[in-house]
Amino acid sequence: MIQLASRRAAAHISQQWRCKNHLPHRKTAAAATFSTLKTTTPQACTPSLAPLGKYADPSRYLQPHPNNNITPHIASLVGRDLHLRPSHPIGIIRSKIQEYFASLSTSSTADGTTYKIFDAEDPIVTTQQCFDDLRIPPDHPGRAPSDTYYITDTKLLRTHTSAHQSQHLRSGVDAFLCCGDVYRRDEIDATHYPAFHQMEGVKLMSTEAMIGANGLNEEEWLQSPECQLIEADLKATLEGLMDHLFGPTKKRWNEDFFPFTQPSFELEIYHNDEWMEVLGCGVIHEQVLYLSNRSDRRGWAFGLGLERLAMILFKIPDIRLFWTEDERFHRQFKEGKIVEFQPYSKFPPVFKDIAFWTSDKHTTSDNFVENDFFDIVRSTAGDLVERIELIDSFTHPKTGRSSRCYRISYRSMDRNLTNEEIDELQFKVRDETSTLGCQLR
Repeated sequence: MIQLASRRAAAHISQQWRCKNHLPHRKTAAAATFSTLKTTTPQACTPSLAPLGKYADPSRYLQPHPNNNITPHIASLVGRDLHLRPSHPIGIIRSKIQEYFASLSTSSTADGTTYKIFDAEDPIVTTQQCFDDLRIPPDHPGRAPSDTYYITDTKLLRTHTSAHQSQHLRSGVDAFLCCGDVYRRDEIDATHYPAFHQMEGVKLMSTEAMIGANGLNEEEWLQSPECQLIEADLKATLEGLMDHLFGPTKKRWNEDFFPFTQPSFELEIYHNDEWMEVLGCGVIHEQVLYLSNRSDRRGWAFGLGLERLAMILFKIPDIRLFWTEDERFHRQFKEGKIVEFQPYSKFPPVFKDIAFWTSDKHTTSDNFVENDFFDIVRSTAGDLVERIELIDSFTHPKTGRSSRCYRISYRSMDRNLTNEEIDELQFKVRDETSTLGCQLR
């Protein structure tokens, strides 16, 4: 499938709406590695030249807890607040979405709903906020250290903006948009980055409109006119949002499954001669409302990824560009304007391969977690890493040991790289990889 249309690329639409696609849980072997990496700052990390937000304090995230797996590279990204910069592509998309929802309160078909805006929430949340309140079970792979950045056993960098849903519902807010940076350990390529931005939307229907739903069991509720009313309102609202962003376009709905909504859907639009998934949504699960002390209400929720939409609308080919401080990137964009990105350079890549047994020579026990390896490379080389690709794997017929060979593509978006500087980084990657219990080949 085409890169941006693939389900792997769609992982950044919104983790909360794609968490069922996480890799199976594997026990991480990287805790010692990350504590070592915390002693140095990756030389490839570009310091932010723009004003930093109030959460830009690495010491908050690099705490000396045995299960803390946050690296300096990740800590340096928190508080950059790209979504609050009015002339940044992420900020432009955020503003346009908020603009659309503001218009709904004054349109001819308005029902009086006003959406409260939350866009400066603390990125540190609890496991209860991020998982328990959303019916994500303790053994769900999305909670594993191989997927999530933990500060302590019960505190983490939010993996989705849905982590704030229960607190806002408990506070009595009936409709809101919540936007912010979220963090997830993931693969490395042009459409995946360990930090990205999401928009969460929630709307509770009026009690008068839902009177007929009182006392229904689950099966009766799903078949009720009230549930269908919420579904219709949700779909009409989000179809209008797509027209607001892309202009009139074809759309199609697919049934889906998420722990926190029932029924659940994904929305696709037809853009540039292909169908592309753009968001996930659904009717809020009754238990989620109960856990938020709002069991007397019914409503809907959706989640979408801002990078996903910005890459499509601005035709930005590499997700790393959103984090650059290069003026050749930033001067192309103006507040409120969607324009096509004009590449200003294309420096050649430097390729380096690394091969290793995923267990040491004394055992065939294999606890290798791919995301641990990706995090080591990203932490060592920062944004100079463009892509990591598995190019070979096999199992030795006699010993039963598994081997993997990865090709790392290094490319700067701003300058030519020298083979010497990449060799230095590659040697560091090799040294750190051995701490995962792997034996280099």
